[in-house]
Amino acid sequence: MAESSDAAALAPSAIADVQRRTVWVLSVGQVLGGLAFGASISLGAVLAAEISGDEAFSGLATAAITLGTAAFAVPLAAFARRRGRRPALTSGMVGALAGVLLVVFAAGLRSFALLLIAFGLIGAAQAANLQTRFAAADLATDATRGRDLSLVVWATTIGAVLGPNLTGPGELLGERFGMPHLTGPYLFTIVAQLLAVALYLIWLRPDPLLLAQRVTTHAATAPGAEAIANADRPIIARYAIFAVAAAHGVMVSVMAMTPVHLLHHGASLTVIGLTISLHVAGMFALSPVFGILADRVGRVPTILLGQVLLAAALVTASFGQESTVFVTIALVLLGLGWSATTVAGSTLLTEASAESQRTRRQGLSDLTMSLVAAIGAILAGVVLAWIGYGGLALVVGVAVIATVALAPLGRAAAVPGDVRSG
Repeated sequence: MAESSDAAALAPSAIADVQRRTVWVLSVGQVLGGLAFGASISLGAVLAAEISGDEAFSGLATAAITLGTAAFAVPLAAFARRRGRRPALTSGMVGALAGVLLVVFAAGLRSFALLLIAFGLIGAAQAANLQTRFAAADLATDATRGRDLSLVVWATTIGAVLGPNLTGPGELLGERFGMPHLTGPYLFTIVAQLLAVALYLIWLRPDPLLLAQRVTTHAATAPGAEAIANADRPIIARYAIFAVAAAHGVMVSVMAMTPVHLLHHGASLTVIGLTISLHVAGMFALSPVFGILADRVGRVPTILLGQVLLAAALVTASFGQESTVFVTIALVLLGLGWSATTVAGSTLLTEASAESQRTRRQGLSDLTMSLVAAIGAILAGVVLAWIGYGGLALVVGVAVIATVALAPLGRAAAVPGDVRSG
């Protein structure tokens, strides 16, 4: 009787039902996570400048979050491997909640060092948010893996747009509770983090990763198991990690310097804000389209489409750097290129890794992209001061060229009959 029940739980139809529910739960979690992260990013630089007393230190808040994300990426992936996605994602949100509370405490003490530590802890939430896209692929089949992953990425749009817009109401609410200046909006962050913790603890059942491991273990008797556990293809996996990290580095390097460039060319803060908002929309709004393309056309062709979009963005930014309109168009193209590459690359990484290797490589991918982003943001400022915004756009184009040149590796050692690599 137990064997019959277990077989029913591992049947393709049962797995499909769990996968649909998992994608919805993860999507709601991404909305909550994006809400919290958006508020943190929008206030971080201002808080850092005020507490340190020097605007030159304002960028350290974002740097601390990025480095925190890198620091938590591999441990959270390893924890997921041992215990499942549910406790791993929950732990990331709890760590970030501690970070948010520490931000408020640091602001009250006017301690800059404590503030940076707090932002590093908030990076745990971003590490968890990055992991959700892989969680969406744990139980997906080859035919829908890109779509399912992209739907969770798309959900980030809602939180990322709403988060910064809660700054005003949050500050008014914070004043009523006697909170330190500029920390009121973190009340919304605290609520969002608590809801995300409850969401994952209560509704992310059965755990998608643990269930995927069971399917793989029962591959000989569970029909359809091969659809979520392909043969290991390390060369393809390495290419996928490289492509995602390179696209992320290109995106962050140019995006981080755009506000400075536009400000120096007389653009208003409103125009700068609109440009960044459109860029964020480009990053997330069309991710389901790229997910469907990755499923139907292939992972590598979609990555290459992303490189075309990134190249178009860099050329537009370089030769149209004097025009706010062209810079805005470039930022939208930059977001679209990042989206296509990240969705297709993450999908390719998942299916190119045997079940025993997946979480380790996924954690390595998140670590790599976070470190590349941090290094790219720092070096971008140096390059901007040296050869200007147009020169910066052309220099980072080297990463695009490398991704295209290495594309044949993304098709290497393909499984017979597997056409998803391209």
